[in-house]
Amino acid sequence: MTGSTPSSPASPSSSRPPSASRRSRRRTVAALAVLAAAAVTAAFALTLDDADNREEKAGEPAAVTASAAPAPADEGLLALARRDASDPLAIGRADAPVVLIEYSDFQCPFCGRFARETKPELLRSYVDKGTLRIEWRNFPIFGEESEQAALAGWAAGRQNKFWEFHDVAYGKPRERNTGAFDAENLVAMAREAGIADIERFQADMASDEARGAVRADQEEGYTLGVTSTPAFLVNGRPILGAQPTDTFEEAVETAAKAAKTANTTKGAGR
Repeated sequence: MTGSTPSSPASPSSSRPPSASRRSRRRTVAALAVLAAAAVTAAFALTLDDADNREEKAGEPAAVTASAAPAPADEGLLALARRDASDPLAIGRADAPVVLIEYSDFQCPFCGRFARETKPELLRSYVDKGTLRIEWRNFPIFGEESEQAALAGWAAGRQNKFWEFHDVAYGKPRERNTGAFDAENLVAMAREAGIADIERFQADMASDEARGAVRADQEEGYTLGVTSTPAFLVNGRPILGAQPTDTFEEAVETAAKAAKTANTTKGAGR
């Protein structure tokens, strides 16, 4: 990492004025935060790389899940949960004890499998009961149609129809980059999803705000080391690929127990 380093003061640290000491402490804290963030990023990237290697050997996606007695999730990854009650690209209570963050592409077949087979079970068993919140992150990796579908999903969210659009887009398997997600078909999906103002939908799709939002999600994923879809964080612990539903159920239940234990410990310490 490059950059200038502040020169050391001539007098010993014990004689520094209070303001200088405070500045030094702030710099130290900032440096530690940078190092911690780097460690989190490296750990996540290595976990995904290891999963990719196992996927190549086995011929199918590999899961990275919590063990029966997992170590506490890294605070840096836990902090990625936005928990914004007004976020149209999220479903479930903002204060749910478990947050599943999903990095997905609308053209990804494994993402579609998760949407059709696993997500409905998670909604019934955990989201509807207040245990789980799902937060979507746009991570288009298959070219222009993926980009346009991501923009369309964001635009649907502006009319509080993201999840309806999501279900239509993933409603059946579609061939990648064959026009299934061209402008005409995206408008047809929007209509099927119940989006009333199509002109606004198209304007929102074309907006700089939409592109900025999609880019921010992508950059978050790339910073973590995500290179394929779908990729998930369940309270900060990664799962790669469209794993069987029970893999996600186990991860959610483990995370919920850990959250309950942590809250009980905090309460006892007051």
